Amino acid sequence: MSEPTRARSARETDLLARASKRLPGGVLGTYKYAADAAFVVKNGKGSKIYDVSGREYIDYVLASGPLVLGHAHPAVVAAVQKQIEGGSTYFMVNEPIIQLAEEICEAMPCAEQVRFTSTGSEATFFALRVARTYRQRDKILKFEGGYHGAHDYSMMSSAPRAPKAFPAPVPDSSGIPHSIESEVLIAPFNDLGTVEGIIATHADELAAVLVEPLQRLVPPQPGFLQGLRDITRRHGVLLIFDEVVTGFRLAYGGAQQYYGVVPDLAAIGKIVGGGFPLAAVCGSEELMRPFDPGFDGTGTFISQSGTLNGNPIAAAAGLATLAELRKPGAYDTLHGTGRRLMAGLTELVGKAGLAAQVVGEPVCFDVLFTDEPVVDYRAVQRADAALSKTFTTELVKRGVVKNNQKMYMSLVHSPADVATTLQACEDALKVLPKKKAKA
Repeated sequence: MSEPTRARSARETDLLARASKRLPGGVLGTYKYAADAAFVVKNGKGSKIYDVSGREYIDYVLASGPLVLGHAHPAVVAAVQKQIEGGSTYFMVNEPIIQLAEEICEAMPCAEQVRFTSTGSEATFFALRVARTYRQRDKILKFEGGYHGAHDYSMMSSAPRAPKAFPAPVPDSSGIPHSIESEVLIAPFNDLGTVEGIIATHADELAAVLVEPLQRLVPPQPGFLQGLRDITRRHGVLLIFDEVVTGFRLAYGGAQQYYGVVPDLAAIGKIVGGGFPLAAVCGSEELMRPFDPGFDGTGTFISQSGTLNGNPIAAAAGLATLAELRKPGAYDTLHGTGRRLMAGLTELVGKAGLAAQVVGEPVCFDVLFTDEPVVDYRAVQRADAALSKTFTTELVKRGVVKNNQKMYMSLVHSPADVATTLQACEDALKVLPKKKAKA
């Protein structure tokens, strides 16, 4: 077994210290690599990123998912360079954003109109506002463990340490008004019986059900999404798919196409911006029309604006990305590479004799250290998080970078990348504490 021999430069050590001084926790989000695996990114190209010390990593973070074409794809770079020569942003309707709206509506089964935002958090927030406007109801139902961004409603039971009995929510951040707790109901993913009971009890108060069709890593069980669609339709409650992750990833038409279930509204992001800040709410003309400024003063107007909404550079990058995804065989390649890596990982954890399994879809998956069937958040929570963090740390030391519980695939991950990744995983698994699978 090869040991990692990857020295950190004095300059990178200094930069990490400066980051710790000026950035809370020294990071930009909620996850922090172990001290001996931390690094500072200098640049990226294709499936790789490079740190300030000159070390190379095969990248399965991909900027948290937008870079389905990899880093600095020539088509995206060319589109951005061409657009930026005409200005960086306008705060007005522009040709690239019109073209992107048209492409989204062609691709997404639920979409007739689009409202752009800059982040996925905004997209899910405004999708809920659309639902409340249409239904004239305030409550929403979301699923325990579902992540829909960082606004107050989405941060209810997104990752509760001590979950309550359903449908009571748990706020997952300080600073959320207690009053929000009375407006959010929580249900278990993949449990139609419990969901139907909650909706039937609260249908007269509910505006919408918000769901990630692929909840983080947990795939929907057969019939779950269709059952959810049937229940919400029967009770007149809107169904919102959070497709910020799944949009243009599972298929060109997103989870709606991949799983064959069409929601009333969808929030999309990540891939659609080609690596730039862009997201959107999309739905029928009937649901989306309250965004029209002509409704101002009617009592049903949805006020929504943002300095960078409809940014032409992001639109150009998104259009270039989608053009690559429309090429014949793109999704076969994306899924095929993912399936090979999933199969290899499954074989490795089996040989290691660990209580572990590979969970997700071929475009987005990871190893969870549990032998319990993973069908909902509580099953994920019972997996060995410490072992997962150690595994992630050992991979980073060996030149493979991923989030703590997610690996994104791209069109540029090569067979050589897969082989190198599997060797790194094999070596990393060998140094983990042995917690054997149940007999």
